[in-house]
Amino acid sequence: MRVPHVDIVVPVRNEERDLAPSVRRLVAYLRESFPFSARITIADNGSTDTTWAIAGRLARELPEVRAVHMDLPGRGRALRAIWSQSEAEVLAYMDVDLSTDLNALLPLVAPLLSGHSDLAIGTRLARGSRVIRGPKRELISRGYNLLLRTLMGARFSDAQCGFKAIRRDQARALLPLTRDTDWFFDTELLVLAERAGLRIHEVPVDWIDDLDSRVDIIATALADLRGMARLGAGFARGSIRVPQLRGPAAGWAGGGRTRDLPPRFLLFRHWVFGRQERPPDAGPTGRQPPGRQVTGTAQRNDMATQGERTS
Repeated sequence: MRVPHVDIVVPVRNEERDLAPSVRRLVAYLRESFPFSARITIADNGSTDTTWAIAGRLARELPEVRAVHMDLPGRGRALRAIWSQSEAEVLAYMDVDLSTDLNALLPLVAPLLSGHSDLAIGTRLARGSRVIRGPKRELISRGYNLLLRTLMGARFSDAQCGFKAIRRDQARALLPLTRDTDWFFDTELLVLAERAGLRIHEVPVDWIDDLDSRVDIIATALADLRGMARLGAGFARGSIRVPQLRGPAAGWAGGGRTRDLPPRFLLFRHWVFGRQERPPDAGPTGRQPPGRQVTGTAQRNDMATQGERTS
């Protein structure tokens, strides 16, 4: 398959029930309604059930699909590894449950392919969105995004919606600056993009909550708070230096001085950590532990890609 316009990554971990029907539905949509060439990359990160076997079968059966296996879990780890190597013009991802209506995919990637915008996100919190989910998730989501706006000066409306895309050239500049390996990866990338002056396009989406979701909401929220504190502290100390990729950025752009931070953030950082923040899980070079090659030709990050087997 030639290099596609769009590489759609579907991160999965122990998703043996949803994987096949969701991928088949996505393939059908791409064939019938999507005007650009696209590839689906199933990113199995640390599954212990039959997810990897199902992913391999789908990759052999469907020409639009490839499968990549990594030993270590983490959505952020999988996205960073695959996006860093993809040659597609636009790099996207969506959750395997397809909670977001697929009709939003073309509005998500079109501004990036045209060059108008650099990064695009689906938003459940904008006018025009239609969302079905429980009050607990709604409250936590709105509260988290309010914290981002209040404490970090964020201007995007929905950091956590599992429906995003970025231009390859901008991803190559920002991905080396990210450190989170899990759910905070989305927020980290968005904050860095705003600080770099990139244009973020928002697409109101129709979204239905997955009632079988196994995400630990409280643990994820606490990890997100620690991630916000780490980012702000890095900007304050100057240890996170973001290049200006598209003109002067408003708000957070600057030299990483403490006085650039909202005073509320400094209080927030002390409340979250109470002391010096924990060391990152990456080593001093920022490299993550490599995954185990299962099948296929060895690649730079030791990923295994279905369909690239040696005889």
